[in-house]
Amino acid sequence: MSCSCRQVQPRTSERTEQSIRPVSESKYSLSVSGDGEAQRSEGTGRRYGGWITFPFIMVTLLGLTVTAWGWLLNLIVFLIEEFNVKSIAAAQISNIVSGCISMFPVIGAIVADSFFGTIPVISISALISLMGVVLLTLIASLDFLRPQPCETTSSLCESPTKLQFGILYAALTLASIGTGGTRFTLATAGANQYDTPKDQGSFFNWFFFTTYLGGAISAIAVVYAEDNVSWKFGFGLCAAVNLVSLVIFMSGRRFYRHDKPLGSPFTSLLRVVIAAILKRKAVNSLKEGDYHHEVGEKAKTAVTMPTKSLRFLNCAALKTRNDINPDGSIRNLWRISSVEQVEDFKAVVRVLPLWLATIFLSTPIATQLSLIVLQGLVMDRRLNPHFKIPAGSLQKLIGRSLTPLQRVGIGHVFNILSMAVSAIVEAKRLQIVRNGHLLVSSVAPMSVLWLFPPLVIVGIGEAFHFPGNVALCYQEFPESLKSTATSMTSVVIGICFYVSTALIDLIQRTTEWLPDDINHGRVDNVYWVLVIGGVLNLCYFLVCSSFFHYRNLGDDDHGQDTVSGSN
Repeated sequence: MSCSCRQVQPRTSERTEQSIRPVSESKYSLSVSGDGEAQRSEGTGRRYGGWITFPFIMVTLLGLTVTAWGWLLNLIVFLIEEFNVKSIAAAQISNIVSGCISMFPVIGAIVADSFFGTIPVISISALISLMGVVLLTLIASLDFLRPQPCETTSSLCESPTKLQFGILYAALTLASIGTGGTRFTLATAGANQYDTPKDQGSFFNWFFFTTYLGGAISAIAVVYAEDNVSWKFGFGLCAAVNLVSLVIFMSGRRFYRHDKPLGSPFTSLLRVVIAAILKRKAVNSLKEGDYHHEVGEKAKTAVTMPTKSLRFLNCAALKTRNDINPDGSIRNLWRISSVEQVEDFKAVVRVLPLWLATIFLSTPIATQLSLIVLQGLVMDRRLNPHFKIPAGSLQKLIGRSLTPLQRVGIGHVFNILSMAVSAIVEAKRLQIVRNGHLLVSSVAPMSVLWLFPPLVIVGIGEAFHFPGNVALCYQEFPESLKSTATSMTSVVIGICFYVSTALIDLIQRTTEWLPDDINHGRVDNVYWVLVIGGVLNLCYFLVCSSFFHYRNLGDDDHGQDTVSGSN
């Protein structure tokens, strides 16, 4: 899976390639041309794109992140306390919802890339999110939308009706679609406002900082309000923040650089596959003129010859007698692709093995997020007689330039360490339970602060591997897949939540480690299984990265990648 390296060009889109020359501000201003390019024009003096868009996008991101994590972090507790759902079932429902939130971004990205652009998709998604959170607020406010609470003196609880479940799932679906539609589309829209990789890199740093800040605010303030004031107040607060974020984002519309949809990004990739199959018996040439290249504004790269890696695909760009009309036009678009399109397809293929490693990197984290809330519910969460740490808040604790694969590799190591520490902490908690030292309601007299070290470790690891995976996709994917690229990491994480749900179900069916009362289980063994899986996955990742060659790594980063082997 190696390929020849070539001169790296700045990753800027067709609509931003032309530089904007300084002119008199009294006469000219920035405006939008038909192709979405930022240009100077006579008129109003408005700026278009650039850092003036930064506060609008960052405040929107902060608000929508606070909203999303505000209802998602405490979902397990909400299902247990307000809908009388069993603990393991609540964890699995939460995993499915988290998986949907992570899967929906790719749908929003495809719609943005193919039809509408990022700005309209973000606006509509934020509105859908608002509808879902408002419905959650109504569920928390109106008694007939929830089952009666369990009697404290009885183990029998009223199950939710089909109508109650239906309204709950409708609210979760709307909130999930809205959250998924904004999560990574905001990243692409923000990066599209800048012309240089340096500015885009700075934006991504601020993007992830703001994301984690929003999560921390949710875990500390919103979740605490839900547990100690009321669910109605907490969800209502999320709805208000969502509304304010939507208004702020819309107020900055006149400053944004509106990206032009480039058509379905997958059509050209599919054409490469079909053309390669149709001409599989053709012999590749060593002459540049024998291959088809993009012309005019569509010529996005400096590639003159197909690279040697995955060379069986090169025949897709090979010109034959039946491919070109006498006037030079293409006779059948499905029989020939350009060299640029072939190389774009190769870039996607090269990342696929690393995606598989990301699935098994994120699966332990998804499992840990679910189990740690259940652990928190049976541990002493009191810091003093008047303050108790919300169980849902436990999900959000978290030098020289590193290449994306180096960051991901470091994240693997921290992830394994976190699972090992979680296993040790749970073994200590179970030992206290077996000794018969319990507080009321089967709560062990062990401080919930014991859960903080593994969460801090996994948070440090996520700060490495999550931005690393996003940066890798953004750098390596073709121009027409910019929005899709930033969302692909989220899709992989979404898959991991489903894998985690299946893993929990498998362990529950085949062992006695995960009963509804985890005081009678062996959650520590589950963590040790995740440690073993993490070590095997790290070995697989190192093998894959040793064969990987960067396609669009900046000159400043060359020579730094010791994880991937070469550049």
